[in-house]
Parts: sequence; structure tokens; C-alpha cells
Amino acid sequence: MQYKGVDHFTHGQPERLGVLITNLGTPDAPTTPALRRYLAEFLADPRVVEVPRLIWWFILHGVILRIRPSRSAEAYKKVWTSEGSPLMLHTEKQCKSIREVLQARYGDDLVVDFAMRYGEPSIAQALDRMEAKGVRKLLVLPLYPQYSASTSASTFDALAADFMARRRLPDLRFISHYHDFPPYIEAMAAHIEAHWQAHGRSDKLMLSYHGVPLRYLKNGDPYHCECHKTSRLLAERLGLETGDYLTTFQSRFGREEWLKPYTDETLKSLPGQGVRSVDVFCPGFSADCLETIEEIDEENREYFLEAGGESFRYIPALNSEPGHIDALVALIEQNLQGWPRPDNREQVLQDQAQQAQALGAEN
Repeated sequence: MQYKGVDHFTHGQPERLGVLITNLGTPDAPTTPALRRYLAEFLADPRVVEVPRLIWWFILHGVILRIRPSRSAEAYKKVWTSEGSPLMLHTEKQCKSIREVLQARYGDDLVVDFAMRYGEPSIAQALDRMEAKGVRKLLVLPLYPQYSASTSASTFDALAADFMARRRLPDLRFISHYHDFPPYIEAMAAHIEAHWQAHGRSDKLMLSYHGVPLRYLKNGDPYHCECHKTSRLLAERLGLETGDYLTTFQSRFGREEWLKPYTDETLKSLPGQGVRSVDVFCPGFSADCLETIEEIDEENREYFLEAGGESFRYIPALNSEPGHIDALVALIEQNLQGWPRPDNREQVLQDQAQQAQALGAEN
């Protein structure tokens, strides 16, 4: 086997710290072919769909990839911007903001990059760039506050698969979750309070998280528990009583039972319970994307209003707001502790100069 190395490698290259930020991913265009490529990669991940591989292969390629790409393309067209995918744009801005803060503190000794678990820029591409820049200590931050095997663990799988084919490996640290990290809770609370100050407060605050099948919880996945802990800490910070907020789960797929209560069914039922206005915020989404813009702010808005609700307000994700960037930087710096900043740059440059002089003298 030929292990992947670096072109034009020199042993005197200065060493750097690296921070790799990852998110789920996005198709490269709101078209049926682009969605077919994206969904083929996403839904083929055994962490995402835990069904025997042979059975799932026939279902995926014989049914789903023949039907779903065109439907998903229509949904993506609704949220696509002149600059591209919202998730891609927000993740790029988050990476840029984090890079500016950290490089102001660490200088060129620290490299910050981002990648997508599915689609591009891929994790393998980002690791290639970081290795070429001399990253020898790598911190990976998947932007999933609540751990799930289908998200955080899947990202680790992609890293491990890449490392298996790479000649030189960096020291690695991996942030698997940050659902109860105080700066993250504070950033969300301040964001919601600012929205209430600008638009008023509704009868209920709904905290909607991406769903997973119920059997994942029964098999030991902590996602459900971490979502509820995030909701509780956020409600306590906002001074809410138990009846002031709800925790629900969205985006279910297939026929099996998923985590309940379901966001769509809950919104349909609230007007009948006397709830006339609702604010919806999605704590598990670090950036606005199809699931927040189209599913929540369009589709689920209609469910609530058609059921008799009078006011539906979607509170946007934290995206690249300063409070969110500050929280992520604090999380990164906490996890960089104990790793000394590379301080050999001047020595390396001196060694390279001496080697060049020695080679010149020999020739």
C-alpha cells in the first residue's frame, strides 16, 4: 500500500497548531444531479442509517435516489442564495471569524480551516492543506453541540479513515460535544433575549432539535439527554418556567418511530391548546440551513398558522454572531490547553540557512 505523503516535503518545515472546524455538508448546486451525488454519500453512511448494508443498498439505489433528489432540489432552490448554499456561507464566515481571533493571539503558528462531512470541501482536502502547512497538532471541532453517533461519531470515522491512508499523523484532539458549555448557553440566551427585545415575546418558546430514530436512544446514544440538558440550561438562564418552553424533534425520515414529541405535530396541536403565538429556535444547528430556513420557517410555520395560530416567529441560528464566535473560540482555547505553541520557527529557519550554506560549500 502506498501511504499518502506531502509533495516536496522538507524536514525543516516549521510546525504549527491546527484547528479544523467541520459541519454536515451541502450539495454544490440546487439541482437533481447535485442532490443525487450528495444524498448518495450522506445516506450511504452506516452511522446515519443503521440498516443492514445489502438491504439498504437496494433501498437507497433502487428507490430513494430515484425519487428524493428531485424533491430535495426543489427545497434547496427555495433557500439557495446568489452566493450559494446558506450552510456553506455561514460556515465559511464562522471559520473566517474564528481564524481572525485566534491568529491575532497565536499568529501564523496556528492554522484554522473548515471542511464538510459530506460534499466539499471534504475532510481529506482540509487535512491535505493542513499537513502541507506543517500542522503537527490538530484540534477538530464538529459544529454539533449535542453528541450523536450519526453526526459527531461519523465525523470521527471520516478522520480515522483518512488517517489510515496517511503516512504522517498529527497529534489529535476531538471535541465530541459542547451541549452544556456555559459560553454556548450564554450566547444562545443573549441571542434570544435580543430577539425578544426587538420583536416581543410569544406565548411559547419551542426548542426544536434534529431528530434521530428512537432505537438510537435505546442503544445508548446520549443525544436525547444532551438536547434536554441544553434546553433546561437555556431555560434556566432565560428565567423560564417549565410551561414556558417545549423541546421537540424535527426532520424525521422513514416509517420507524423517532424521538418525540415531533416538531410538526406539536405545532399543529398548540393552537387547540390555546397557544396563539410561538417563537421557534433550534439550539442544535450552529448555522442556518435547509432544515431551519425551509423546514422550520416555511413548512412548520404553515402548519401552525393553518391550525389557528396567530403569530409564528423563527429565531435565526447563531451563525457568525460575535457572541457565538466568542463561545467557539473559548471552547477551542480550552481544548488547546497543554499544547505548547510551536516556538521553533526561528531555529528552523536558521537550520535551513546553515544547511543551504553547507550544500553550497560542498558544490
